[in-house]
Amino acid sequence: MRRRQFITLLGAAVAAWPLAAGAQQAERMRRIGVIMSNAPDDPEGQARVVTFLQGLQQSGWTDGRNVRIDYRWAAGDADRFHRYAAELVAITPDVILATGSAAVAQLLQVTRIVPIVFVVVPDPVGAGFVENLARPGGNATGFINFEYGLSGKWLELLKEIAPGVTRAAVLRDPAITAGIGQFGAIQAVAPSVGIEVSPAGVRGADEIERAIVAFARGSNGGLIVTGSALAVVHRDLIVTLAARHKLPAVYWDRAPVINGGLISYGAESRDQYRRAAGDVDRILKGERPADLPVQAPTKYELVVNLKTAKALGLEVPPTLLARADEVIE
Repeated sequence: MRRRQFITLLGAAVAAWPLAAGAQQAERMRRIGVIMSNAPDDPEGQARVVTFLQGLQQSGWTDGRNVRIDYRWAAGDADRFHRYAAELVAITPDVILATGSAAVAQLLQVTRIVPIVFVVVPDPVGAGFVENLARPGGNATGFINFEYGLSGKWLELLKEIAPGVTRAAVLRDPAITAGIGQFGAIQAVAPSVGIEVSPAGVRGADEIERAIVAFARGSNGGLIVTGSALAVVHRDLIVTLAARHKLPAVYWDRAPVINGGLISYGAESRDQYRRAAGDVDRILKGERPADLPVQAPTKYELVVNLKTAKALGLEVPPTLLARADEVIE
């Protein structure tokens, strides 16, 4: 999605506002805060916001008419998450939409009152965001983006698409508590596929490059890239390094594969934003996050980039192609 298209979609409701001015006088303007882990010019982040806005509109909420939306784009930066969480809480919104564990953690340090709907969070119970999935019990609820068993599937896919791989580095952000469980699930599968796995904790672009370059010195290696705000922001760097060092890589989301990554399997992220709009609507109409269960993904997608496979000298099995939801040629 181009930036101009994104701005046009965001502004459409505002342009129509004068037509409904009389009706608006009878409505109280509600306020929503949104904190994104992406950079503001990230096309995938823009597409997710548009999906959220479309979901709100289906429930009768239009930015500039009966709701005002304040955006913050943290670009995976810890200091920005901290600052933007405080800024959004200070404007006393009716509800905040938060992307990822880093955003939720910072918001909950600032407020236990303002309702929060989160998306793309791997383990909200383990992170202490909610008491349990069925009854969150606090001021936050939302949508998890995977179950731990999915992590083992990444290693199986790596072996299926690149049978020669015998070593795999698991790229992850050590600040995310779910990383331990993810790595455990990957380790459990490793013996059955004949791959030795090792964790690679990274906190920034420099560490990502050092980790991949060091790992690539060995032979028969591959990568598993787990989801985090860090991976979202630096996904192009990871894709570039994987290509440069001829490392087959499995990603948690389709966005890296669209831009040259080899293969991904995970929850359909944009669908979470559509569903999150439904929870935001319920909160705006008086329901409490404590009573809204945390929900698991309902849509998963397998994406394969044949061009990248060819560049790596890999022949994708027909059975894998048949299962793919999207094939990039």
